[in-house]
Amino acid sequence: MGRVSGKVALVTGAARGIGRAQAIRLAEEGADIIAVDICGPVETVITPPAGPDDLAQTVRAVERTGAGIVAVTADVRDGAALREATAAGAARFGGLDIVCATAGITSSARAVDLTEEQWRTMLDVNLTGVWQTCKAATPLLIARGGGSMILTSSIAGLRGLVGVAHYTAAKHGVVGLMRSLAKELAPQHIRVNTVHPTNVDTPMIQNDMVRRSFRPDRENPTRAEFAEAAKTMNLLDIPWVEPVDIANAALFLASDEARYITGAALPVDAGSTQR
Repeated sequence: MGRVSGKVALVTGAARGIGRAQAIRLAEEGADIIAVDICGPVETVITPPAGPDDLAQTVRAVERTGAGIVAVTADVRDGAALREATAAGAARFGGLDIVCATAGITSSARAVDLTEEQWRTMLDVNLTGVWQTCKAATPLLIARGGGSMILTSSIAGLRGLVGVAHYTAAKHGVVGLMRSLAKELAPQHIRVNTVHPTNVDTPMIQNDMVRRSFRPDRENPTRAEFAEAAKTMNLLDIPWVEPVDIANAALFLASDEARYITGAALPVDAGSTQR
């Protein structure tokens, strides 16, 4: 028996990166998956977006585990579409037990140089989108008799970072949302926690914008040059963690091994928040 056998998990941002890793890891341990992703560009974001082919790869990877999967293209900012997708997946699989609110974006500018659109879009996706996900899922978790929500924050939810004040504000907001939901939903046996990754080896960091922010001395930093600079963020001698490391943390928090853990902020950060 897998650690989440018989469970159904909603994963947003499932087309690639952490979301895909969570979908696959939960499926490997017995859960059926409702996979949601916008599969397209978001305004103010210049890093390459996920696309339909990426979500299709997630579907194939989950199906190889033997688990079921429903994949839906939806924007987490669209509450009606998100509720429809979640309800449809829950209807197919018979309920909902686990939520991984992972969809997110990044962009960069100093706080006073951010445009209103950059600020608004960041908060809409990275904070309001998490709230919309929780709002869509909560009635289904209550109907199931309980469950687990894992909200993906960041080390930026525990400390300030330069050049991403809007991202930092949103990720701090996710922690506040988690703490309130943990209190509000405990009577319904729903646990709510956050995970806080350091840099993760995904397209969100492996792009020219982020590489140049770490290596302003290089016009086109290589992966190796970026890695050298990125190591300085962490106590452990690594530049970044892998998506599966975050997925393993989410799996733990979703499983009965964490049955009495709620309201917790779990760093998976190679010691970054201790620097």
